[in-house]
Amino acid sequence: MSVPLFDTRTPLAPLRAEIDGAIKAAVDDGRFILGPNVAAFEEEFAAHCGAEHTIGVANGTDALTIALRAMGVGPGDDVVVPSFTFYASAEAIPPTGARPVFCDVDRETCCVTPDTVRAALTPRTKAVMVVHLFGNVAPVAAIEALGVPVLEDAAQAAGSMTDAGRPGALGTAATFSFFPSKNLGAFGDGGAITTRDAAVADRARMLRFHGSWDKVTYEHVGYNSRLDDLQAAILRVQLPHLDGWADGRRAAGEHYREAGLAELVALPRAVDGCRPAWHLYVVRSERAGELAAGLGERAIGHKAYYRTPVHRQPAMAEYGAGVDLPATDEVARTHLAIPMSPVLDAGQVGEVVGAVGEALGGRTGGARRRAAT
Repeated sequence: MSVPLFDTRTPLAPLRAEIDGAIKAAVDDGRFILGPNVAAFEEEFAAHCGAEHTIGVANGTDALTIALRAMGVGPGDDVVVPSFTFYASAEAIPPTGARPVFCDVDRETCCVTPDTVRAALTPRTKAVMVVHLFGNVAPVAAIEALGVPVLEDAAQAAGSMTDAGRPGALGTAATFSFFPSKNLGAFGDGGAITTRDAAVADRARMLRFHGSWDKVTYEHVGYNSRLDDLQAAILRVQLPHLDGWADGRRAAGEHYREAGLAELVALPRAVDGCRPAWHLYVVRSERAGELAAGLGERAIGHKAYYRTPVHRQPAMAEYGAGVDLPATDEVARTHLAIPMSPVLDAGQVGEVVGAVGEALGGRTGGARRRAAT
């Protein structure tokens, strides 16, 4: 049995008629830029996150740059950011005029911690960007206690929960990506900024619209970055199902645990107080290359996402020179994402765990039987 890395079609199949109807209604209405679906989605998503404001933008990368500028980040400032993340987390900082300062992560959660952030703080630090990587949620309150505003990069954490609330309402501001493979995915690009701070929200709304409220007076050099009404209509249909899909992702993680995967590889660990909606299920092994080859032979979806950490990327050479991040280097070398989706069932998990065992020469029969019962 082949098992895909993602399954985006199956969860959406029961919603297709409703989505098609929402698209038709938006087309018939004809207000495609900052139309009624955008306004409604912004209100609904803010309520979902527990934030006061949502600002829809064109994509998750724009969301980061606009949010940082709305928080007052600019030339001469430093922004602490992990290096084990998608490139956009750091890429979004230089356009503000600020400098990315890379920090390490915890090996087991792949998230930043107060200790890793503290080690990277400088006298010019204006903000800390915490990345809720793979659906795990970094300890925002403990990092805010260091005395620096926190921006949550929550692109992979829609649907996750913590004892303190949902991603999107934990720091000064947060950003989301609605790339189609995300936990809440559009049918194209899309993004959002959430915040409880009215001043941050107002600046973000102006920045997404050329730095203007009215297309007459331009108070900032801004961006043309707006979530379009068709994508907002599609997201509105999906949003009520996000928590159920998140439960399915958590259940799939438990299937892996019950199937004995921890006997073969290191499993991801949730941050204390967090219930992740696993966007990616990333395991670690010193034999990650062999594991990838073995899964490929058995048609099991897998991917190494960040083999080269951001601070070692050519475009970040001026910021990453001389940076020593041992946990980042280790996780980058040993990680591998295996199948995860809201509908990944115990039988599929059994196939995956069996294939992992065969690839690494471990026991597979017991794991496969446990997954099927």
